[in-house]
Amino acid sequence: MQIFAKQNRFRRGEDMDKIAIFCSASDHIAPVYVEKARELGAWMGQNRKWLVYGGSDTGLMEEVARAAKEQGAMIMGVVPDKLEERGRVSNLLDVTFHTVNLSDRKDIMLQEADVMVALPGGVGTLDEVFHVMAGATIGYHSKQVIFYNVEGFWNGLLDFLSGLEAANFAHRPLNNFYQVANTFEELTALLK
Repeated sequence: MQIFAKQNRFRRGEDMDKIAIFCSASDHIAPVYVEKARELGAWMGQNRKWLVYGGSDTGLMEEVARAAKEQGAMIMGVVPDKLEERGRVSNLLDVTFHTVNLSDRKDIMLQEADVMVALPGGVGTLDEVFHVMAGATIGYHSKQVIFYNVEGFWNGLLDFLSGLEAANFAHRPLNNFYQVANTFEELTALLK
């Protein structure tokens, strides 16, 4: 694995939270999701947070990164080789981790971030969420996922997780490993 870093605009020793964002790379989703991704990105920049994400130049990934960068955030992209081969890497990255596959990408994002936020997304986002939660259930780490439940996007999944517990497929309450933010205000309160 190779790491390339551009010049850091922040002073050494300055404490900055690193927030991993899991989200859609689709450009064909409802505008409300784009709006909420940009709002979160802008907040991250204004509050001097690091964005840790998958490094794509498409969908909510690029929207959150662009808004964060415009407000001064540092951007860390964890980029699998298939994304590079397709020429889909964002040009906003301050730090780039090159990975061989999605498994490495998830491990690095988990390692580098203090907390993970799941914006609306597809199977890739679900894969990332469950990677974090599964590791926490076994005790590999104590990091949580925050589901940003824009327009009730995550309601079906949250109901499914409750069903797992009710049917005794969880050894302990699964909400030990995640939190839910139904509004932007709830989300930023959890991230402060």
